[in-house]
Amino acid sequence: MTADREAAVRRLVADVWNGANEATAYELVGPDCPGLGASGPVGVLAWHQERRASFPDLRYKIVDLIVSGDRAAVHWRAAGTQLGQFGPVPPTGNVVSYSGATFLRFDADGLIADVWSVNELFQLLQQLGVEMLPPA
Repeated sequence: MTADREAAVRRLVADVWNGANEATAYELVGPDCPGLGASGPVGVLAWHQERRASFPDLRYKIVDLIVSGDRAAVHWRAAGTQLGQFGPVPPTGNVVSYSGATFLRFDADGLIADVWSVNELFQLLQQLGVEMLPPA
């Protein structure tokens, strides 16, 4: 079971996060998994499609992957060039590199039921030239 879940996470990163084969989301993601504006594969794809609209060449690399029971934790690094709008930040052409961690929970059918991520958003914004000042 652990090997199956590890393989599923690796496929999620390669196919969905990196956009190699988005249809894989329909094989791996459960219907109630939270996403961008929707649940299930559609919502998960929407989040990654929006991110790739900002950074078309964005690629994730797994640094470390741990699977235990129905849970998985992924430490990853990402890099890409901002060629589209990213939130309020207009395209800069800047290359960014940042890291994060994603935690996944699988349901009884082996589908991804929940995804929660943290990342170095402030570092990414600094690389885009966004000035962050503390409140006055």
